[in-house]
Amino acid sequence: MLILMRRPGESIHIGTNIVVTLVSLERNRARIGVDAPREITVDREEIAELKKGPGEPSGAAASELSREGVGGSRKRS
Repeated sequence: MLILMRRPGESIHIGTNIVVTLVSLERNRARIGVDAPREITVDREEIAELKKGPGEPSGAAASELSREGVGGSRKRS
């Protein structure tokens, strides 16, 4: 795992089309913005685990739930 330090307003670029920005820090929480193409799934850990389901490989359950519109994965403006 690569660990990087950022200040609010600073970004990390992943490849050529993904930008992760530290939006703000409040007490023990970080607000993170992710700018990625629509075809790339971006989930919080608990949503990804929910999609995966117990004992299932990550791909099958995740793609099925993604088509059904399980919430919490992405907010677009």
